[in-house]
Amino acid sequence: MTLGVGARLILPGAACLLLTAFAAICSAQIDIHIHTATGPAESHIGKLTGHSKTGKQLYRRYCIGCHGPNGDGTGENAPYLAGGILPRDFTSGIFKCRSTPSGSLPQDSDLFDAVGRGLVDTGMPPWGPLTEQDRADLVAFIKTFSPRFEEERPEKSIVIPAESADNPESQKRGEELYQKTLKCFECHGKGGKGDGPSAPTLRDNQGNRIPPYDFTTGSRFKCGATNADLYRIFMTGLDGTPMPAWSDWVSPDQGWDLVHYLRTLQVNYKAGKSKTAPSSPGKPHLEKTKVK
Repeated sequence: MTLGVGARLILPGAACLLLTAFAAICSAQIDIHIHTATGPAESHIGKLTGHSKTGKQLYRRYCIGCHGPNGDGTGENAPYLAGGILPRDFTSGIFKCRSTPSGSLPQDSDLFDAVGRGLVDTGMPPWGPLTEQDRADLVAFIKTFSPRFEEERPEKSIVIPAESADNPESQKRGEELYQKTLKCFECHGKGGKGDGPSAPTLRDNQGNRIPPYDFTTGSRFKCGATNADLYRIFMTGLDGTPMPAWSDWVSPDQGWDLVHYLRTLQVNYKAGKSKTAPSSPGKPHLEKTKVK
């Protein structure tokens, strides 16, 4: 089939119109005004220094759709995210994944790791394809949404002690803590499936429903994958959620006992084979996320 002269003239014109329309859409996205609470900021992660001016363009490209032009978690994609879990509101300066005590700002390295790792079971993906410098710049820009980063300094990261032995005795003590002492089952359920009697009532600091974590699925946790990550979650809590910090209630050995018991709830658990990594408070995991 051969196109007529008219058709041959119309098709290129249509293509030009489409390109013009797409250009207009892109231009509109670029023109969206982003509202921040502070002036320029920096982040410091290891030897990296991030700059908010550069991070602003990265935020506009990768983050604005969910977190919104005001950084308050009201982007146009927010209502459609998996599980109905809304994006983080950066304006409050409250973050779930931290190495710092409850109520404290996170370290820059905490935000850096969260961007690279993502938050499992939420709409926040891992941004491993971004370079380390990109992520450092993004962290610097995220800090401009909350005046807390100008007015406060994050507390020191908690110290994670050497892990105790993962054996049946430790697991049994952890089960006692989970089921009776701390009553974790009330939210997470007797079998750790996130179906405890209090689960339907839980809300985050914005009043949005937030489901408890289901420990029986996968090997990832909300803020990491290693035993040290899980221990850190117990001790720092997840600010902005009903998950409290247990640092004032349990000893380090009890914390490890709880880690060992929760590992047994996972389908592919093998004693002594669970993921464990040495902890360096405040140090980002650059060696694990380096993009070549």
